[in-house]
Amino acid sequence: MAENRVIKVLLVDDHQVVRRGLRTFLEVQDDIEVVGEAADGAEGVACAEELRPDVVLMDVKMPGTDGIEALRRLRELANPARVLIVTSFTEQRTVIPALRAGAAGYVYKDVDPDALAGAIRSVHAGHVLLQPEVAEALLSQDDTGGGGQGRGNALTEREREVLALIADGRSNREIARALVLSEKTVKTHVSNILMKLDLADRTQAALWAVRQGIGA
Repeated sequence: MAENRVIKVLLVDDHQVVRRGLRTFLEVQDDIEVVGEAADGAEGVACAEELRPDVVLMDVKMPGTDGIEALRRLRELANPARVLIVTSFTEQRTVIPALRAGAAGYVYKDVDPDALAGAIRSVHAGHVLLQPEVAEALLSQDDTGGGGQGRGNALTEREREVLALIADGRSNREIARALVLSEKTVKTHVSNILMKLDLADRTQAALWAVRQGIGA
């Protein structure tokens, strides 16, 4: 397989046994390479800056700097890595801050190994990946970090089409194919959508769209 197609993954978890298990499984995947490990959030941020992984598998509850704070720091540094939260915690007080801090997906530690590999590929491709109960928890809240229907009125018809496809979990490439646009044009539409709705990322945009009855 071509080297540029290999997904570089960083493991961030305070339990060495968990990291070892994840590494053992992921190393047999032809298209996934584990490039490093970290035992807490601060070390994870430093490793992400040094190693520039494509995807970070991040635990939430860790001593010192936890996963949510690490996510915020990565966003401040404009690190391009997509972060997939892997945790045993399901409470809304954990789920919602993690996604609002910039996580691209959220799976549990008991996830089937093949499903985990699929999740890594999915978030790397630009998808928003949520367990159904996680999405439900977010949608049960009063807001998702942005305004209500009033701000939606500022969207153009094309932007609403793009937003609907974001809510359906489509990547920029898939949106471009569906709407017969260039990926560069789709990226511009996504940026405009986030600006007009005052949202931080496409995860929040997807949740806002579902709340407003747009798309999925």
